[in-house]
Amino acid sequence: MSISHGPIDEYAEEHSTPPDAAMARLADETRETLDVPQMLTGAVEGRFLEMLVFASGARSVLELGTYSGYSALSMAAGLPRDGRIVSCELSEEHAAFARRHIEASPFADRIEVRVGPALETLKTLGGPFDLVFIDADKVNYRHYYEAVLPKLAERGLIVVDNTLWSGRVLDADDDSEATRAIREFNDHVRADERVVSVLLTVRDGITLVRRRDAAP
Repeated sequence: MSISHGPIDEYAEEHSTPPDAAMARLADETRETLDVPQMLTGAVEGRFLEMLVFASGARSVLELGTYSGYSALSMAAGLPRDGRIVSCELSEEHAAFARRHIEASPFADRIEVRVGPALETLKTLGGPFDLVFIDADKVNYRHYYEAVLPKLAERGLIVVDNTLWSGRVLDADDDSEATRAIREFNDHVRADERVVSVLLTVRDGITLVRRRDAAP
């Protein structure tokens, strides 16, 4: 099952500010050399993340799942000069790829990539974080969510990718571990009285979460 809208998705990308040459090269190299190139954040979602960081005024960002660095660099473009991103990545290969592109960017001093299991890395981070982007292994989504929620700033935002899972959340015949995990995560967030959330039909589904007790 696919939730791609084909021509309308292309139209949306064509009518968004395009990535600069360095980001375009990063995307091309990701598709040509890394495994699972479909994990690439992409131009529209990258701009969306940049806008969220910019509009929220976030200065401290946490990312779970660096992959090739596209999303981290997108968010860095929305940070103020004193803003910082800590990005957690399990794969040494992916981390090395991302670091190479980050070091060549104008944002090298704003992004730190930490390698290792994200749940272990999270134990070493105090926060608070103004924005948390979760885009790592789907089976651990609920664990990541519970680990980062106490580290979220009062007016912070959790952004969770792939929460529509290419429409497989609606496929009764799909009982794979990842699909079950996404369904369970979505149900958990919806029922969580600590937060307010919205699931957007942007790309593969993006859920935004804030603390319910945040001051207006």
